[in-house]
Amino acid sequence: MDIHTTAIINSGARLGPGVKIGPYAVVEEDTEIGEGSDIRAHAVIKRFTTLGPGNIVQEGAVLGGDPQDLSFRDCRSFLRIGANNRIREGVTMHRGTQPDSETIVGSNCFIMANAHVAHNCTLGDEVIIANNVALAGHIDIEDRVFISGGVVVHQFCRIGRLAMIGGNAKIVQDCLPFVTTDGAPGRAKGLNTVGLRRAGFKSVDLANLKQAYRLLLRSGLALREAIEDLDRIDDPLVAHLIDFIRGCKRGFCHEERGGTRKGPSGRD
Repeated sequence: MDIHTTAIINSGARLGPGVKIGPYAVVEEDTEIGEGSDIRAHAVIKRFTTLGPGNIVQEGAVLGGDPQDLSFRDCRSFLRIGANNRIREGVTMHRGTQPDSETIVGSNCFIMANAHVAHNCTLGDEVIIANNVALAGHIDIEDRVFISGGVVVHQFCRIGRLAMIGGNAKIVQDCLPFVTTDGAPGRAKGLNTVGLRRAGFKSVDLANLKQAYRLLLRSGLALREAIEDLDRIDDPLVAHLIDFIRGCKRGFCHEERGGTRKGPSGRD
């Protein structure tokens, strides 16, 4: 281990082999930092925080702080972070707000400067969150999502796999997998074609998703009718889209001309 002499490390912290702790960093009790992680100057790792191996936490980040929730009463709750994440300057992540609850960040994510991840959020793997993004509480983000700078996401929203959110968007409903969402409030803008191609999906995959997008958002069909038609497309990506829609409780972002599409529960 390589620990700077000015760092403050509580005796109750557990540090794996090869961990680096920079100048004036603080690591509190009941924390765990995995092998080969690099905690840089002035970063703070609060109690009940776990980091897997290979994480880089840059200057001034604060991980595991108390939730910004008026109902919060001090309790044992957690922030759990996977492996090989890059967490840039000034990022804040809060632990869960109820006893034994968790905020979870997956692996291989890139969280850019001054982004905020609130209590009880769940981030999948390979998520990219750009500068100054603000995630409210209880947000679920699936794998390989890209959220551009300055985006604000309302509590309890969901963002589907390989979605892209445009800069400074205001997200108040669920964002569909594989789709680009932008605007204030957010509106579907078409498939995230660039992201899908970069992820290695082939032309047939994109063709099936384009068909699904047209049926869902441009056909004028009622949602239940659209889902019945989507069911007839024999494609695992479309099946994932259907499952996501069926899980919507806040509704999901439609195209501008159609307003917002209600979820299966009938709520906007």
